[in-house]
Amino acid sequence: MDGRIDRNLRAVALIVSSVFLLSAVDAAVKAVAADYSLWQVYAVRSAFSIPVLLVLLAVGGVGRALRILRPWVVVRSLLMVAMWLAYYAPLPSIDLSVAATAIYTAPLFIAMLSSLVAGEPVGPYRWAGIALGFTGVLVILRPGADDFSPLALLPVLAGLLYALSGIVTRTRCASEEALVLALGLHAGLLLMGIVGSVVIALVQPVPTDRFLLGGWSAMTEKDWLILAGLGLVMVVVATCTARAYQIGAPAVVATFDYSYLVFATLWGILFFSEALDATTAAGIVLIVVAGLFVLRRPQVADPVAPQVADPVAPKVADPVAPRAAKE
Repeated sequence: MDGRIDRNLRAVALIVSSVFLLSAVDAAVKAVAADYSLWQVYAVRSAFSIPVLLVLLAVGGVGRALRILRPWVVVRSLLMVAMWLAYYAPLPSIDLSVAATAIYTAPLFIAMLSSLVAGEPVGPYRWAGIALGFTGVLVILRPGADDFSPLALLPVLAGLLYALSGIVTRTRCASEEALVLALGLHAGLLLMGIVGSVVIALVQPVPTDRFLLGGWSAMTEKDWLILAGLGLVMVVVATCTARAYQIGAPAVVATFDYSYLVFATLWGILFFSEALDATTAAGIVLIVVAGLFVLRRPQVADPVAPQVADPVAPKVADPVAPRAAKE
């Protein structure tokens, strides 16, 4: 018993540290949105992440990296790349706390899709959680309000794409090595960054949105160090997340995964002067409670919904894991 408690405590420390770093990276991306294009951030950051992953893969054989070309690994990587695009694209225009909360609908989408697509029974608790969670989304986004922006729907789309990638990971990529999946993702992000940059350079659109439509900006040595650091931090996040799910009870780890929302809200208040009004706070609470319903350890009649498999962890059986497993 004491050993299990100790493992859970270490796992909680790892997952909280991971989402703290992850939220800081996302806040940094929001902060540089006025100076760099999204495509430049993706290309440079992944250019530093990929060599680290290649070195880790080379320990077991150089040829392992070529597995990123397997069809279902490619499909998963494309879904994850699209998810990152949908999540980051609106960040300059919406609060970080709103974007963070919206993407944490992924466990709700997974539970719903597992019932509608895979025919797996979800059970009353999870259906209640799904309904409660999407009510929270409506409360936060307030689609009928005068200040509603359709951009706020993009992080919800990101949550759906993340859910789909999680299902593909479990059903089609379960035998793939975690590092291979992580390399596939960063290779996709690097490719998207390069292609996006080339298209912008050729078309030269009017940069009404510098983050999405702007070209590359000159980078100082300090800028290179910052983006290199972000790339390396993402590898650390992936490794710590994987280890947390390896040594801790998955339900415990996934619950503390939601601390990302606390950190994202904190960064928003400290660095972007975001105001967390009562309505938004209520919506966040609804989504967190809904996620806990979905993560609730089921009874016999309510089997576990498909996991969001951590793409950098070995095949660890965990329930619907939220945001930190994205890498």
